[in-house]
Amino acid sequence: MTAAIDAPEPPFIAAAHGRRGRHTPVWFMRQAGRSLPEYRAVRGEGSILHAIRQPDVATELTLQPVRRYGVDAAVLYSDIVVPAHAVGFGIDVAPGTGPVAERPLRNADDLARLAPLVPDEHTPYVQQTVRNLVAELPHDVPLLAFAGAPFTVGSYLVEGRPSRTYQHTKRLMHTDPQLWHRMMERLAQHAVAFIDAQLTNGARAYQLFDSWAGSLSVADYRTFVLPHSTDVFTQLGERHPGVPGVHFGIGCDHLLEAMHEAACGQGRATPVIGLDWRTPIADARRRLGADLVVQGNLDPALVLAGTEVALAGTERVLADNAGHPSHIFNLGHGVQPDTDCDVLHAVVDHVHRLTAAATA
Repeated sequence: MTAAIDAPEPPFIAAAHGRRGRHTPVWFMRQAGRSLPEYRAVRGEGSILHAIRQPDVATELTLQPVRRYGVDAAVLYSDIVVPAHAVGFGIDVAPGTGPVAERPLRNADDLARLAPLVPDEHTPYVQQTVRNLVAELPHDVPLLAFAGAPFTVGSYLVEGRPSRTYQHTKRLMHTDPQLWHRMMERLAQHAVAFIDAQLTNGARAYQLFDSWAGSLSVADYRTFVLPHSTDVFTQLGERHPGVPGVHFGIGCDHLLEAMHEAACGQGRATPVIGLDWRTPIADARRRLGADLVVQGNLDPALVLAGTEVALAGTERVLADNAGHPSHIFNLGHGVQPDTDCDVLHAVVDHVHRLTAAATA
C-alpha cells in the first residue's frame, strides 16, 4: 500500500489533469488488435464478442500492447456494442463488416428489445476482466474504461450495419423525435452503467467514443445528441469526481465546441478532447481555451508509410502541442490492421525520448 501511495503519478493521469509528468504519455486506439501477431494467435476466429466474454482472453489481449509498445495506458479489450448485445437487442460484430443487427431499431416495438443495462447481471465477465487487469498492470499504466456514445451506438442499431449515409438514423431523428430521444436516453443509461462498472472495479479513466458524430450538422448534433452525451458525462462526473474522461469523434472539427460542451457536463472539471488528424492542436486550444487537455492526433496513415515518415509526423504533432503539459499522444483514429508493430514501438520511444528531454 505504501509503495503505491508513494509511487510517482502515472504520466497519463498527470497529463489528463494538466500536470507535467515525466514524459508525454502515449497510447493508441485499437492498440490491441489485428496488427499484433500475438493477438492473432490468441484471438481465434468468430465474433469479437465471444473473446470479450472470456476474461482470461480479454485480459491477455489488453496486456499485449502494453508489453510490446511500452504505452502509458491500457484500454479495456471490449466493443461499443457489448451493452446492446448483452441485454439481448440482437446485434453482433461480423468479421470484416462490423456491427450488424438483423432486426434494426425502427419503431417503438424494437426499442422494447433494448432493455436497461444491469452490469452485474448482463456483463459480469467485463468486470472480471477489469479486476484481472488492475491486479496485473503496473501502477503507472492506468486502465481506461470505454463505451460507445449514444449516437454512434444508436446509428448501428438503427441502420443495422455500418453506413456511409446514416439515412435511416437521420430519418428517425426527424420523423419520430420522441422515439429517437427515448432510444438515446436508454443508450445513455447503457454508457453510464457500463463505464461506471469498469471504474468501480478499478479502471482509472475512460473514453466515450462518438466515432460517427461527424456525420451530423451542428444544429442536428445540438438538438438530437448533445443533451444525451452531456448526461453521460454529468452522471459519471457525479459518480466518479476527478476521474478523467475523454470525448472522441471522427471528422468532428465543426462540432468541436459542442462536443467540448457535452464533455464538460454540468459543472464537470476540464475534460480531455480527443482530436482526429484534421484539427490542429493549437487551433483546438485557440477555440476552446489555452489549458485544454488534448488527446491525439497523428494520422494513422503516416504509420503505414514507414518509420521515417511516422516519426516526422510525430515530431509535427509534438511541435503543434508546443510543450504544453496537457497532451496525451495518440493517433487521430485507431491502429489499422496492416500496421507494422515496430513502427508503433518507434513512435512510443520517440515521444518518450523527446518529451523527457524537454521536461527534464
